Amino acid sequence: MIPALFTSDLHGSKKKYEFLFDKILTIKPAVVFLGGDMMGFAVKLQSVAIPTGEDFLYDYLAMNLQLIRDELKNEYPVIFVILGNDDPKRHEAALLDISTTNLLTYVNEQKANFQAYNVIGYSYVPPTPFLNKDWEKYDVSRFVDVGCVSPEAGYRSIPVSVDELRFFTIKRDLEKLFADVDLSRTICLFHSPPYKTKLDRAALDGVLVDHALLDVHVGSIAIKEFILTRSPYLTLHGHIHESSRITGNWKEKIGDTICFQGATERDENGIILFDLDDPNTAEMLKE
Repeated sequence: MIPALFTSDLHGSKKKYEFLFDKILTIKPAVVFLGGDMMGFAVKLQSVAIPTGEDFLYDYLAMNLQLIRDELKNEYPVIFVILGNDDPKRHEAALLDISTTNLLTYVNEQKANFQAYNVIGYSYVPPTPFLNKDWEKYDVSRFVDVGCVSPEAGYRSIPVSVDELRFFTIKRDLEKLFADVDLSRTICLFHSPPYKTKLDRAALDGVLVDHALLDVHVGSIAIKEFILTRSPYLTLHGHIHESSRITGNWKEKIGDTICFQGATERDENGIILFDLDDPNTAEMLKE
């Protein structure tokens, strides 16, 4: 048995992070997965994040992980991390720096090993209505859904070439990233959920933009197709906080692949506890 924890979209909430830290200390998992949107709201609402207002990644996250490692010593887990669409990409350098301490391992578009498994992360999501475009790309084509803003608009904290903005897609990235990977023992840490599943349901029922009805499913078509055609061992997702409440499901099986949704509502604490060797037995831990 390999005890594992997965959560996503903590958005710099001190309450959510303290819940996570407590579960790491009490459960002592072998591995932890964090699925993006680590900061987000904290940048805008410091009152719900770091009381001192100091830099989040170094002075809150890394400091608390160090305290946990000091207590757990050899039982300290391996922690895999990606950023999400609400996290400025300029902070990627800080996560790479913290990764050198082995407090965590940043895996966006990187392959890492954990025991008999591969772990690969991918942060990008299809176009959203939001203006922070650091982690947005076209999905399978240059189509932009009703109510959303093109990845070529909005703002970015890191410059991107015109060619990448216009012609790179999530589908293209996945084909390149997973081209030579044996997926039978691969855990995919995605920020976006797969399209038209129980994991990507947004609260958009009956909402119209310019007389057009919005799609209530907002996940990635490319990720859905990737799961169906390549059958990775396990996929972990976040991004859509209300999906589990609306559908009543935070897990789904797509073909032979088990998929988890780790995001919870802003005022809720939720962490998925599972055995990496048997993810079918997963349970959602709530406060």
